[in-house]
Amino acid sequence: MTNLREISFGALAAERDVARGLAAYFVESQSFQRLKTGIKTIALGNRGSGKTAIFKMIAEQKRKEGTVVIELTPEDYSYELLSQTMTSEDRGSWAKQSGYAAAWKYLIYLLAMKAACNAQKGLKTGPAKRVYNYLRDNHKGVEINPIGVLISYLKRLEGVKLGNLQAAIKAQELQYLYKLEEIDSLLDDLNQICRHFPVIILIDELDRGWDASEDAKAFVGGLVQAVTSIDLRTPCIRVMLSLRREIYENIPSLHEDAQKVRDIVEFIDWDEKKLFQLISNRLSFSSPSLESILPEERWRAVFESSADSGNIGSFHYIIDRTLYRPRELLQYCIEVRNKALDQNQSLPINFNTIFEVEYYYSQERVADIASEYRFQYPGLLSVLEAFRDFEKTFDRDTLELRCIEISIKEIPVDPISIWCFDSTPEQLINILWQIGFLQAEIASESNPLTQWRSKYLGSHQIKLINLMRIHSFQIHPLFYTFLGFE
Repeated sequence: MTNLREISFGALAAERDVARGLAAYFVESQSFQRLKTGIKTIALGNRGSGKTAIFKMIAEQKRKEGTVVIELTPEDYSYELLSQTMTSEDRGSWAKQSGYAAAWKYLIYLLAMKAACNAQKGLKTGPAKRVYNYLRDNHKGVEINPIGVLISYLKRLEGVKLGNLQAAIKAQELQYLYKLEEIDSLLDDLNQICRHFPVIILIDELDRGWDASEDAKAFVGGLVQAVTSIDLRTPCIRVMLSLRREIYENIPSLHEDAQKVRDIVEFIDWDEKKLFQLISNRLSFSSPSLESILPEERWRAVFESSADSGNIGSFHYIIDRTLYRPRELLQYCIEVRNKALDQNQSLPINFNTIFEVEYYYSQERVADIASEYRFQYPGLLSVLEAFRDFEKTFDRDTLELRCIEISIKEIPVDPISIWCFDSTPEQLINILWQIGFLQAEIASESNPLTQWRSKYLGSHQIKLINLMRIHSFQIHPLFYTFLGFE
């Protein structure tokens, strides 16, 4: 007999979940496999889509295979730390994407050199000796501090850019720094070492301190440029990075170079089947009595379904109030469990508890979404509030009229929401669709996703759609209790 107190869904943050059994219940998706094998290098996903969990599992599995793994945490490199030291561009800084790219490459190569040399024990000869001698002569007794190295190299570039050197000398010095001539002659040696001692560098959580400034964009854009360059120059050194999708979409230079990175980018997406597997694995891990039964039975053992909601209807109810992100599903389930514990319930948890939790979950998630898009769409929360007296379902004409009322300020929204004042109804509808607020009615005969229970689908369920041809829309259920709908 399973006890409610036994049930655990793990931690919401993957870095806290590694020690709790992440490896035991991790879902090895196709995205994970493509990233692990090196087919893809850059992981793009929304907040809570599982990017960090993927990187943690890649690190763990690669170490077991004998690969030298370097994990850079936000404390090692975050833009938040860098921005406190470097002069911002609007105050006259020279720092551009090419400068950040050079600094990133220098840092990554130094980390790889140190790790490869440490991995090779005993007397060093040939390539290993030359790399070791460089580190001994230039970085002896100095622990390679990632953010310190990054800032130091940028400062060297800054010194040349802003110095009083003659033009010819300045050009020569800049070429020396941009082309990494200090270490360029060692890169073939390093690559040869890494054939025997492979190195993988994982860079996660690049959003720390992100403020959408030109310097922040150059910081991330330079890293993407560095990753693609390193992959070509030294293929035995793998560099992987994860990035929030809205940050990627907010950096114009990445779109200009889209052809160069498209084949190495992996979009992290989930569907109902994979999310149910995720939650089922965690239930099985938390309670031995659930391990031997079928996934659907595990769910029914923990969560009651209403009489008319079907076999695992309570799961469908919860999943319909998410944007198909693992963290959302876990957050909802954890809140339901905690509420049931407070009420001294036994298993299965009463379906009414799911209803009770929905209000708090909706309020928190909507605030999170507004925060997630605060640089792209400042004041988003007030724009969503403009639909408080709306219906759940409506036709295009009604929706366009509301969008016009918002754009001409007939319905007041936060003054910082300049993006919606400049938008046509079509543009505003597209934005509300992309962030998950709107769902579109998809005709069943043209809908390849015939398994859906609802004819209204969101951007997290179907990617390719011509919104101009959609005549009926619905507000996503995630926003129902936030807007006061019953």
